[in-house]
Amino acid sequence: MGYIHFIGIGGISMSGIAELMLSKGCRVSGSDAHPSGITERLEELGAKIGYPQKADNIPDDTELVVMTAAIHEDNPELMEARRRGLKIETRADYLGSIMKGYDTPISVAGTHGKTTTTAMISEILMSAGADPTVSIGGVLRDIGGNFRIGADRFFVMEACEYTNSYHSFYPRIGVILNVEADHLDFFKDIDDIRSSFNRFAHNIPDDGVLVINADIEGYDEVVKDLRCRIVTFGKSEGADWHPVSVSYDAFGRPAFEAEHDGKREQFSLGVYGSHNVINSLAAMAVAHELGIGYDAVKKGLADFTGTDRRFEIKGELNGFTIIDDYAHHPTEIRATLETAKKYPHRDLWVIFQSHTYTRTKALMGDFAEALSHADHVICAEIYAARETDTLGISGATLAEEIRKKGIDCYYFPTFEEIKKFVRETLIDNDLLITMGAGDVVKIGDELLSEG
Repeated sequence: MGYIHFIGIGGISMSGIAELMLSKGCRVSGSDAHPSGITERLEELGAKIGYPQKADNIPDDTELVVMTAAIHEDNPELMEARRRGLKIETRADYLGSIMKGYDTPISVAGTHGKTTTTAMISEILMSAGADPTVSIGGVLRDIGGNFRIGADRFFVMEACEYTNSYHSFYPRIGVILNVEADHLDFFKDIDDIRSSFNRFAHNIPDDGVLVINADIEGYDEVVKDLRCRIVTFGKSEGADWHPVSVSYDAFGRPAFEAEHDGKREQFSLGVYGSHNVINSLAAMAVAHELGIGYDAVKKGLADFTGTDRRFEIKGELNGFTIIDDYAHHPTEIRATLETAKKYPHRDLWVIFQSHTYTRTKALMGDFAEALSHADHVICAEIYAARETDTLGISGATLAEEIRKKGIDCYYFPTFEEIKKFVRETLIDNDLLITMGAGDVVKIGDELLSEG
């Protein structure tokens, strides 16, 4: 048996797949830019890893090379694999083929809420003693990371729509949480996005189930021509699963009744916000399809206290509280700020770092409107990610748009300037949220560590 070679094995998703294959007795090799805690663990488990990426990292008896979509054609290992005529698969294609080895693969898709809902389903399955295998886009504390190796019955996977990678997945149960405009550097428009989600849903077999939010705008386009069974959830009473009598505790954690088939059951969540009521309805609908009883569902949802960077309480400094949140789309920002308003505080401050120039320009007005629900906003410089600045905008551009909404807003080009302003300005009982999908989390961590 030859090696499976992973280009960029130290990545959070690739490392989980590599560990899974090691657990199945496969020979695994890989490469990364430099050693890390992740790669050292994989080496302890038997992986052969080379640093940095170079052609001779690929063992002579390699059978398959797995790469992420971020690998460029001039990557030395990819070029070597092509020269040798080796079989090459993307991470998504390989993960999709792995899914087929499980009795019930479950894929959770949507513009936002994927990580949280995948985690909720996983917690419920673990509470039921179902021993799921889990692949998630964030760190779930109860599994100590983003990947859990379980039995061969259930595989719960977060499914990202970017570059249509989730079209490689073939779930028996698919979940669509929401469909909104995002990743417009790849998709042409919202119609293109709806078509993409419809293609994902068509991968569900005829005897499978799509669990979908009935409140999605353009719902009919998303479910067009599907032959699988459809189960709905959402705010409206017309959905198969919907909430009744939602209330919140002093910290904004919801309690509510879920109505299904004319019967109601009481639930309490360990996470914050009304958006998580809807996410939890999706999770309990999946659990119901799997035959899991309400006791395990209640325990799983109550025990789940969130994943890293989802309304994560980081600590307190000089009398004010610091929370970090991954929100990087206007809908997510609104949900986070709605949640924050239920959390005890005096003034609500947000340090926002927009993610990519393309998204910022396309959704500039929506970002400004969403952030206007804070008392004060501090704009950091845009996090470029995979892009270069060819659009002539910056964090200052967004700050100006927010000021037009009548909101107290500041822009600082460096994290050091932001930290200095925060130390000098915030007072007792203020609430500070560092928000965005880039490295803005460092601001809160450094404020707390530096004191």
